[in-house]
Amino acid sequence: MLTYIRVVDQITSWAGKVFAWCIMIMTFGTAYEVYVRYLLRDPTSWAFDLSYIMYGTLFMMAGAYTLSRGGHVRGDVLYRLWKPKTQARLEFILYFFFFFPGILALIYAGADYAMESWSYNNGTGEVAISSPAGVPVSQFKTVIPVAGALLLIQGVAQVFRCIICMKTGEWPAHAEDVEEMETTLLHQQMDDEQIKKELGLAQGDSK
Repeated sequence: MLTYIRVVDQITSWAGKVFAWCIMIMTFGTAYEVYVRYLLRDPTSWAFDLSYIMYGTLFMMAGAYTLSRGGHVRGDVLYRLWKPKTQARLEFILYFFFFFPGILALIYAGADYAMESWSYNNGTGEVAISSPAGVPVSQFKTVIPVAGALLLIQGVAQVFRCIICMKTGEWPAHAEDVEEMETTLLHQQMDDEQIKKELGLAQGDSK
């Protein structure tokens, strides 16, 4: 189970970090649109489509990555007060009652949605009818079942985490991730205070 968790975490981490570049594409596209619209008075016909496609792709493909890091929003008013074994038992049940049925439905409906989209225009794919540029959207819709599949395999890894926690009483550690700047500064401050404390004790001992 630990091997599966480690491998799947690496897969979803890779996917999350690759598709994080959608932020840069979206940013440059929006900045270019602002430039040509307000300075050159010549707006593009594709910038809006690019922004929602990039944002939607990022939102979908980051789901499994966020799940692997324990980063999804959790209503933990009571949950955080429970022992790890109790938390694991509850999560184990909820994954089978809510998570897996929802994800399987997403994959099934998303695959049907994507295949229908690719069947348009004699198999060349669907284009956005609301877009003046006729931006293709079939690949965007294909993201739905792909993201669902990543969530499915990551969900199995989370169930394995629950099983391990129920046996050992401790949650398996999540892979390290980036931190908010204030968290990094707080950790640095705590480390500095610990170093000063240890130096003070050492100087006291030497006297």
